[in-house]
Amino acid sequence: MGAPNRMVRVNELLKRELAEQLERESWNNMLVSVLDVATSPDLRSAIVLISVFGGGPGAGHKVLAHLNSIRADLQKKVSSRIVLKYTPVLEFRIDDRLEAADKVISLIEEMEQHDDGEN
Repeated sequence: MGAPNRMVRVNELLKRELAEQLERESWNNMLVSVLDVATSPDLRSAIVLISVFGGGPGAGHKVLAHLNSIRADLQKKVSSRIVLKYTPVLEFRIDDRLEAADKVISLIEEMEQHDDGEN
């Protein structure tokens, strides 16, 4: 039972450290948040889910490109602050679950307004 709890702690540590590192970056009126980190059991890789608010269409792809260009530097900073057997190779991905949820809520509200107009 110790391993799953350990992985939760490792993921939270990485999430917190990456959030601090990304907070120091300049994002030109965009908010970049680390939503989740999923580290492989062997600590060799980690998927980092981020969200990007503001910046207009295509902002997420620009942020991903920037994060991929500074990935090695971020890994080095993380390894200096968090001592693990291996420093995981970071893979950044946009988490679009929030956008999808907003879209669903908008559709529901639109349907409710349409139903109210018919009654």
